[in-house]
Amino acid sequence: MMGPGRRGAPMPAMSLKGQGKLLARVLKFIMKNYGVHFIVVIACILTTALCTLQGTLFTEELIDVYIKGIMEGTKTFADLGARLLRLAGILIIGIASSFLQQRIMVVVTQGSMLRIRNDLFTHMEELPIKYFDTHSHGDIMSVYTNDVDTMRMLIGQSLTQLVNSATTLVMTFVSMILLSPIMTALSIVLVTLTMLISGKLVGLCGKFFVAQQQNLGKLNGYIEEMTTGQKVVKVFCHEDKAQEGFDDLNEKLRTAAHEANRWSNTMGPINNNLGHISYVICAMVGAALAILSGNTLMTLGKLVTYLTLNRNFTMPITQVTQQMNAIIMAMAGARRVFDLMDAEPEKDEGYVELVNAHEDENGNLVESDKRTGMWAWKHPHQDGTTTLTRLEGGVTFTEVDFGYNDEKQVLFDINMYAMPGQKIAFVGGTGAGKTTITNLINRFYDIQDGKIRYDGINVNKIKKDDLRKSLGMVLQDTHLFTGTVLDNIRYGKLDATDEECIAAAKLANADGFIRKLPEGYNTMLTGDGSNLSQGQRQLLAIARAAVADPPCLILDEATSSIDTRTETLVQRGMDALMHGRTTFVIAHRLSTVKNSDCIMVLEQGRIIERGTHDDLIEQKGKYYQLYTGNAIQA
Repeated sequence: MMGPGRRGAPMPAMSLKGQGKLLARVLKFIMKNYGVHFIVVIACILTTALCTLQGTLFTEELIDVYIKGIMEGTKTFADLGARLLRLAGILIIGIASSFLQQRIMVVVTQGSMLRIRNDLFTHMEELPIKYFDTHSHGDIMSVYTNDVDTMRMLIGQSLTQLVNSATTLVMTFVSMILLSPIMTALSIVLVTLTMLISGKLVGLCGKFFVAQQQNLGKLNGYIEEMTTGQKVVKVFCHEDKAQEGFDDLNEKLRTAAHEANRWSNTMGPINNNLGHISYVICAMVGAALAILSGNTLMTLGKLVTYLTLNRNFTMPITQVTQQMNAIIMAMAGARRVFDLMDAEPEKDEGYVELVNAHEDENGNLVESDKRTGMWAWKHPHQDGTTTLTRLEGGVTFTEVDFGYNDEKQVLFDINMYAMPGQKIAFVGGTGAGKTTITNLINRFYDIQDGKIRYDGINVNKIKKDDLRKSLGMVLQDTHLFTGTVLDNIRYGKLDATDEECIAAAKLANADGFIRKLPEGYNTMLTGDGSNLSQGQRQLLAIARAAVADPPCLILDEATSSIDTRTETLVQRGMDALMHGRTTFVIAHRLSTVKNSDCIMVLEQGRIIERGTHDDLIEQKGKYYQLYTGNAIQA
């Protein structure tokens, strides 16, 4: 029973302040993990910029000193050659610095991607089930692929370009002031105009890049759903309907991307043309100053050098605006990445642990550091004492109320108890709350009111990992992982030996079909076990639960996908598996719950009947109607 939630809710537009915070967070991440590397990169950028600037400033010296000096006889070609050799040495240092910068940034970029994906996956594993109920799986996958890739472009290209442009801008500006304060004032006016226009365009395209990343996530989610549900699509001949849904999402993505790139790509031509206009105006004004002042305010060498510097001054701004496409997209992607990283993890305030134990000569439980086959709850108390309670599997619900959110309550005043070793069955219509009750036992969700106790201990006090370790689950929707049959059975207990896995398969009556597979227990399963029948997949899930050897079992429609003949075989294995264990069974086939110690009938979140099969038949209530209705259909 899935809780309601918002899938793919639109993100509000991101302000410049918000983008600044995201960029600062990305930088903080880089400095934390690759601080030394990034400082070396900045040093390389500074060195390269200085060396490039030396080449530019040499133009004035070349014209006003060497060319003029050679013509006047005060300088020789040997002097020029020696100066060119020194300049060549400086430029080689710049080339080496640029090469080193690129090599280090490869390490920083790929290392950052590795860490980001690791952090994402680690945090995702800590998220509650509710998060995955309310977020499309395809959208989550899009964060790992598309959104992380936009961050790769930001870290690998855009950030270094920003630093390089800022460095070039500052160095060039200082050099321009030293050459001609008057011309520099003119350049500042023209550059200010360029920046104002760029700022307006950035604001226009920013919201569309956010929409683009979000629509890309929705499209991936839709593709994932359609790929998983292809059988259903074909059975109901809904190929055209599926295509319509895809076309709609694809069109929304195209529209957002078109608008984003339309405004973003406008910035390049506008800024380039403004740069050309600035160059022409500065050339005219500079030439006039040189002529009118008789080369006192401006010489030919200074003018040529200044025009080059003017081009270098506008170029970084143009480069930054050209990077805005990638930067804004990366900010949208970074926002989605950090939203996943910032999602509230599953809280665990439990302190009661599950430990190995054995009995001493006086019959008292003692903790053991070896696997004994006996488990106990280690319960520390405020007075400093610790008690051990044997794990037996007794579960009690007392006046439990639950809702997936505050607006909709789905369980009302649930009272029940399951003594160790008892088999408790839940029956009722779809949406009655059967699966929800089992989800509360293992704390996939927390209750709003009431108490749930496990072996007399409030489940809120038990560490979630330890609680779930004590519970074996076989779900209606079986999920098998890519790996061998043996690997999938061993998933229930990672340190299980091959012999234990095979014994579990025999208990579940899965051994027979497994040995008929091409490579037996070493047969590779792919695509969620698509090379097996549904019944065979279910048998492997039962074997997986069996190898864990838990004291408490939850069987959620565990035999619903098995044919009648296979069910007879499985039921014997299930009976052996359930022997001596507290078992909660959810079943639509009422024949599978007839031998339960207690059957609870749920309707609209309330327990309306309880008792043994014979008791409930005698009452001729809801269970009687369900049972006889099934019998007539059979």
